[in-house]
Amino acid sequence: MTTQDIVQKLWNLCNVLRDDGITYHQYVTELTYLLFLKMMKETGQEKGLPKGYRWGDLEAREGVEQLTFYRELLLYLGTRGSGRVQAIFANAQTMLTQPRNLKKLVDSIDDLDWYSARTEGLGDLYEGLLEKNAAEKKSGAGQYFTPRPLIDSIVHLVKPKAGERVQDPAAGTAGFLIAADRAIKAETDQLFELGEREQRFQKRDAFCGVELVPDAHRLALMNLMLHDIEGELALGDTLSPLGAGLEPADVILTNPPFGTKKGGGLPTRDDFTYPTSNKQLAFLQHVYRGLRRGGRAAIVVPDNVLFEENAGAEIRRDLMDKCELHTILRLPTGIFYAQGVKTNVLFFTRGEAGKDKGNTKAVWIYDLRANMPAFGKRTPLTREHFAEFEKAFGGDPYGKSKRKDQGAEGRFRRFTREEIRARGDNLDIAWLRDESVHGADDLPEPEEIAAEILEKLRVAMEEMEGLSRMVEEAE
Repeated sequence: MTTQDIVQKLWNLCNVLRDDGITYHQYVTELTYLLFLKMMKETGQEKGLPKGYRWGDLEAREGVEQLTFYRELLLYLGTRGSGRVQAIFANAQTMLTQPRNLKKLVDSIDDLDWYSARTEGLGDLYEGLLEKNAAEKKSGAGQYFTPRPLIDSIVHLVKPKAGERVQDPAAGTAGFLIAADRAIKAETDQLFELGEREQRFQKRDAFCGVELVPDAHRLALMNLMLHDIEGELALGDTLSPLGAGLEPADVILTNPPFGTKKGGGLPTRDDFTYPTSNKQLAFLQHVYRGLRRGGRAAIVVPDNVLFEENAGAEIRRDLMDKCELHTILRLPTGIFYAQGVKTNVLFFTRGEAGKDKGNTKAVWIYDLRANMPAFGKRTPLTREHFAEFEKAFGGDPYGKSKRKDQGAEGRFRRFTREEIRARGDNLDIAWLRDESVHGADDLPEPEEIAAEILEKLRVAMEEMEGLSRMVEEAE
């Protein structure tokens, strides 16, 4: 039985819980509690759990007694468990109200082919479950999940190395951190080529992150644990003083949430030069300020980060001064949960010590958006879709490989800093005519068109708010 088969079996159990009125996202959280207990048993790590509060203790009970004990177990582990166990079960509550549903879940999990699951990797099984949840629109979990083919492509290009500190300030379910760890392990024979001290660093200190949403944080902790990563993953807001206190990183890989700062207020960071309520612009400032000298980053941002005026233009200028912004990838539409939001990946390197001006001489832009299929369930995004971009990018993680401008008919073009300056530092540059939309039959879904209109209105409102603040300050 493959990991995919096991994931499908687990996902089908969601139908069992319809009677309890449980949503997909609640189901995955519920499964996380139960799978954690079972996986601790399967991997021989139950010594990390208090005696009397383990899988066997839950399995031995039935009916109302089992459900009552399960509630007690969640409370106990969330308040008296060891470090990471307590974090995973913090404020844990079951949504189950019917004992027969809990028994069905426990029995079904127990009956899975755990030999195959262990062989293929329990971490891969859990990743598959998170991906299934993200793909289900009704779950609302897509906002915490970046498509794995995109993550793998970015990690392949940025090439995090053993000994480097890797950060994700908007970790979601920890996809970037796990992919970076996987890549480093593949390069070092599962870390066996490293000395004992270096191995300890990779396991405990190499990876760190922050996640704002408690449920996503819980899923991320479980994900990291199953991949044997002990790095710090804080529950909190990177756009608060917590983010300012993060240790500088050699590599930052992230996909910050879309939209404005919750409640429309400004980030509470006092180290940002350019205050803004635009979350992505604030995260962008965090990323380039949080890199060590010579460090490299890749960040997923919506189009408005490339063209927004006022603070947006100032932040882009600051970015191109302090860093070498060497590559922008214009992503296809439809690959994220938020329909209508067009996105890009910015790849850049922090300037060396004493060099905070004029680091960007030219920007290479790859258009993977025009004349691409409409991605979704019928046409899933795969790693193969990034093959030509990866070839054009080259093997140097700092963007120094020999590159060729493909001209007006090609997807890859070079724009000098002078050309960008003449555009008012607007980086939203497109040159290919999109032939993929020919008629009414090829138009996006109505909700996608509506979402795009709403996104443009949101940006316009932010511009108006920014202008209003400037007027108030001038008075």
